[in-house]
Amino acid sequence: QGVAGQSFGAFAIPGMRLVFEGLANDFVGKGLSGGEIVLRAEGDAARESSHHVLLGNVALYGATAGRLLAAGRAGERFAVRNSGAVAVVEGVGDHGCEYMTGGAVLVLGRAGQNFGAGMTGGIAWVLDEDGSFVSEQRYHPDFLAASSLADDSEAAAQVYELLTIHAASAHSQRAEVLLVDWPATQRMLVKLTPRPQA
Repeated sequence: QGVAGQSFGAFAIPGMRLVFEGLANDFVGKGLSGGEIVLRAEGDAARESSHHVLLGNVALYGATAGRLLAAGRAGERFAVRNSGAVAVVEGVGDHGCEYMTGGAVLVLGRAGQNFGAGMTGGIAWVLDEDGSFVSEQRYHPDFLAASSLADDSEAAAQVYELLTIHAASAHSQRAEVLLVDWPATQRMLVKLTPRPQA
């Protein structure tokens, strides 16, 4: 509990489960190698988690496996060079999923500019509540193709499972609200898949 310094949970291996209540600094889960990191918000931040930054920049840098569940927003360059970890977070700054080659990222809130630049593998889903993520093209179209989750039942089942886990483990009220009206949530989710590169 409290405030975590740099690189909380770095290189966590299978069998390690770190649960933290409070705020975390940059490089959370750097090099995550199979462990699980759960970040829970406290106080007012827990009630409006998608509006509050819970962890700093460059989380999951170079992660290869494992899972990160964060009941709040992350800073810039979230999951840069991620090659295998699975993450749920409630918003990211600019350059999310930069150079990602594997894994899966679910963003339950606003994503900044240049999402997915250099992303050649893995998958991402972004909750686009007001349609601005797509209309402003905040993702990198040269690397990513955007489609509706409503048209993909297999992906929808995967996201629903992640939401359920996020609500239970991270105590995310945001996830609980989104699960209540799943059909509406599904219509707001954008699926982002890497385009084949020449």
